[in-house]
Amino acid sequence: MTDAASLAALIDDRPEDGIFAVDSAVFTDEAIFEAEMTAIFEGTWIFIGLASQLPKPHSFFTTYIGRQPVIVMKDGKGKIGCFLNTCRHRGTLLCPLKHGRQKFHTCRYHGWSYDSGGENVHVTAEATGQYAASFTEADHNLIRVPRFESYRGLLFASLNPDVPTLDDHLGDAKVFIDLVVDQSPVGEIEYVPGEVTYTFKGNWKLQFENGLDFYHFSTTHSAYVDILAQRGKRGTLGVLTSEDEPEAQGSFNFHYGHAVNFSILQQSLFSRPLCLEQDALDAVRERVGPVRAKWMLRQRNLTIYPNLQIIDINSAQIRTWRPLSASKTEMTSHCLGIVGERPAARRFRIRGYEDFFNPPGLASSDDNAMYELCQAGYAAQAGPRQGYGRGLAGTPGAGDAQAAELGITPVESSMGVGKAFGNEAFGGETNFFPGYREWKRLLQRGNG
Repeated sequence: MTDAASLAALIDDRPEDGIFAVDSAVFTDEAIFEAEMTAIFEGTWIFIGLASQLPKPHSFFTTYIGRQPVIVMKDGKGKIGCFLNTCRHRGTLLCPLKHGRQKFHTCRYHGWSYDSGGENVHVTAEATGQYAASFTEADHNLIRVPRFESYRGLLFASLNPDVPTLDDHLGDAKVFIDLVVDQSPVGEIEYVPGEVTYTFKGNWKLQFENGLDFYHFSTTHSAYVDILAQRGKRGTLGVLTSEDEPEAQGSFNFHYGHAVNFSILQQSLFSRPLCLEQDALDAVRERVGPVRAKWMLRQRNLTIYPNLQIIDINSAQIRTWRPLSASKTEMTSHCLGIVGERPAARRFRIRGYEDFFNPPGLASSDDNAMYELCQAGYAAQAGPRQGYGRGLAGTPGAGDAQAAELGITPVESSMGVGKAFGNEAFGGETNFFPGYREWKRLLQRGNG
C-alpha cells in the first residue's frame, strides 16, 4: 500500500472532470501512517513554536518533530538553536521538562552536560574512562536539527536538509501571517500563558480538513449558533460592523499544501479585540493601510501544512497537532496574544478564546466528537465517499479582486479552484486540495 503507485491511486485528482476523491485508507491504514511520519512530519518544514517562548538567555522549550524529541534553546548571546533532545552518550532524553530556563542541561543517567548553545561542557569522569583517541577527537555536542528558520516570530524546523528555504515554503501564505502579527504596534505575537493538550481518537487529517471547513459550522456548532442568537436578543453580544462589500466566503490555495479561508460579513456577531477602542483601530489603519486593516477584521482560518492552523475571529488561536497513530492525534491549543495590545483588548481576547476555542468551551468539543464519528465511519469502505466536491464548479477567476488587493497569486488549476468565492453560506472544499496534493507529493518522493 505504500509504494508510489499505490499511494498515487489513493487521491483521485481530476477537477477538470468534476472529481476530487480521497480514499478512506489514508485515515485508517497504519502502514500509510508510518510513511506519513517519515515523509511528511519528519521530511518537510514543521511549525514548532514561537520565539516569544524564549524571553531570556538560556530559556528553552521542548517539543517534537514527528516522532523525534527536540529542544529549542536561546544561548547566552541570544541566538536560538534547535537540537535533538537526546544525550550523545546513550541516547537518554536530555530534558524531560516542557519549558524553563537553564544555563546547563545535565543528563540524569550519567551526568554528561551541555550548555544552552548545545555544546558539551562535561563528560563525567572522562579522565578515568580509558577512552580511545577516536572518542577524544569526536564531537560530543548536541545534534542540531538540519534546518531551522523563523518568520515573524514563528519557528519552523525540518529534519530534512533538502527542504526549500522557509521563505519559499511559506510563499504567499506569509501575507496572512502578517495580518495577525501586524496588529501589534511592535510587530510581535505571544502565547497567552497556559495551554491545553489533549487527544482525540481520529486521524490527524480530520483536523487539517476541519480548520478549512466553513461548511460544518451551522450544523456541528448549532448549539453555539443558538447561544449567539440568544445573546444577541439580550444585548450581551458585541456586533462588528465591518464591511460595505457584499457578504461572501472564499479561500485561496498556495504551494506546499497551505490554504486560507475568509469571510466577508457586513455585520458579524464576532466582535474583535482589534476594534474595541476606535483610536487603537485608527492607529492600525494608519500603520498598515485601509486594505490590510479591512482584512484584519475579516474572519480568517489559515493552515500552514502539515501541522499549524492560525484562526483569527473574536479571539486568535494557534492549533498544532502531533499524529500518534492512524487513529489517534495529540492536539495543542494556545490563545494567541498581540504584543502591545491594550488591557481591555487582552481581556476580550481571553474571554473569547475560553468561550469558543478552548477545548472545554462551546465549539472545540463539537469538532472532536465529529472527528471520532468520522474515524468510526471510515470502517465502512464498501462505497466511495462524496466529499470534496463543493466549489468544483466554481467560476474561473472568482476571488481575483480579493487576491489582487492583497498582492498574492494563489495556486490555480485548470478549473480555477485555487481562488474559490461564493455567498456567505458557500463553505467550499477545494481548499483541501493543496494539502492532499502535497501529501501525495511528499509520500511519492519518500517512496519512489
